Amino acid sequence: MHTKISPQTKRELLHALRSRYQTATRLEKTRILDEYVALSKCHRKHAIRLLTDDAAEESPAEPTHGRRIYAEAVREALTVLWEAADRICSKRLKAVLPSLIEALERHRHLALAPAVRELVLAASPATIDRLLAPVRTTGSRRKKRKRATKPSQQIPIRTFADWKDPEPGFLEIDFVSHGGPSMQGVFLWSLVATDVCSGWTEMVPLVARDQSLVVEGLAALRRQFPMPIRGIDSDNDSAFINETLLAYCQEQKLEFTRSRAYQKNDQAWIEQKNGAVIRRFVGYERLTGLPAGQCLARLYQRVRRDVNYFQPSFKLKSKTREGAKVRKQYHKPATPCDRLLAHAAISVTAKDHLREPLALLDPLDLLHEIRKCQAALAALQSGDVKNVADRESLEEFLATLPELWRQGEVRPTHRKEASSPRNYRTRKDPFAAVGPEILVWLQESPDATAKSLMGRLQEQFLGKYPDEQLRTLQRRIRDWRRVMASSLVNACLDGNKTGPEPVVIGARTTVAIVMEQIEK
Repeated sequence: MHTKISPQTKRELLHALRSRYQTATRLEKTRILDEYVALSKCHRKHAIRLLTDDAAEESPAEPTHGRRIYAEAVREALTVLWEAADRICSKRLKAVLPSLIEALERHRHLALAPAVRELVLAASPATIDRLLAPVRTTGSRRKKRKRATKPSQQIPIRTFADWKDPEPGFLEIDFVSHGGPSMQGVFLWSLVATDVCSGWTEMVPLVARDQSLVVEGLAALRRQFPMPIRGIDSDNDSAFINETLLAYCQEQKLEFTRSRAYQKNDQAWIEQKNGAVIRRFVGYERLTGLPAGQCLARLYQRVRRDVNYFQPSFKLKSKTREGAKVRKQYHKPATPCDRLLAHAAISVTAKDHLREPLALLDPLDLLHEIRKCQAALAALQSGDVKNVADRESLEEFLATLPELWRQGEVRPTHRKEASSPRNYRTRKDPFAAVGPEILVWLQESPDATAKSLMGRLQEQFLGKYPDEQLRTLQRRIRDWRRVMASSLVNACLDGNKTGPEPVVIGARTTVAIVMEQIEK
């Protein structure tokens, strides 16, 4: 596609080709002329005159000015009208100009000459914009605010592959909701943090999912961890990705990273603890109110000791893919406390602080306290708080420990009321009205099939019993035959006893007995 060259380029091209053209042969002149005409887009005869005459020049085109229609008076009038209309846009100003001019002239605020009035009304919105451009630039100048950088743009992303083998102190944090089946209203939340290196997990209940409470909860969690915290990694929850938490991390010199959106595997360590720790000890029911929050806090103080000192966990060592199969290798199961005691980055003083509670903790006592807190939570969930204080002692708990497996689910927060089996119909029985008649047919023909009986029903009741109800009829006939057989056997057994002569049961009598048994 040819691009038009500028006049300056044409003049430079003319000076470059003129000397060559004047000393060239006839054939070369033709080629030079063709080249110049193709580039300059001028007439061939004009090109010959330019290349032959040294005095001839391509004169630059002087800018032409069109006839000025709108004088300064029109601009002044439009300025007054624009201000009177509260600086609206040109399209709206164009629509309101006739009524606005009339109103201003009626109240003697404006007096336009007929020629100026005609030009003002004839101006298009584009013309109004052009005439008011210098006025708007000065009149509506505003101080531009510096565009704020979003917190998400300041927080770097860390994927699951970026962790490598971090030292203790780098945490993953997440929320666990205790809203039950509904997220409506106010309920408790758990702020959970786990150390990627050791798996040490801490948790704290929050009354709401708020960024200021997140900072307070994170400060409380940092005091419970046995090693200094170096960084945190969160998901893209708005309670985490905000200026409040970002400023806190910058003030405390914590490395703050986030996972990718909709990629839960980037936070695999904390997601695993959400289920293995929080849901395992608390369950999925709804928790609301300050009493439930206090009970949950007491439960977490027992759970953190049990999980971190007595609950071994697996840690992934390597993962290799062989085609469609993934092979995983794990380290030997160890508790978070054992991993910290074996890590070289933990100081001797910190290891001594870890060993002190380990020598004093009783795992069965912890389990007993956990069960009591779970019972209190379950009572708060159900509303039955009368028998919360009447809990068994530790000795009673130890005595029943060998037989607890017989009770099934022993966690009070996970027990569900035994559901009674359904013994009622959810749909109306289509064969209820013809039941006695079908029983008479079965008495007359004990070997009759359900399909043959279905055919008799369809012949007798046209269009009432479709073929899709054959399976239902088969179930009814199976139940009726079971009741009929039981009635006949009981009648024969009664006949063998000492007493009156047994009565032979006829077809109609058997039908009545069967119907009575079915109703029962």
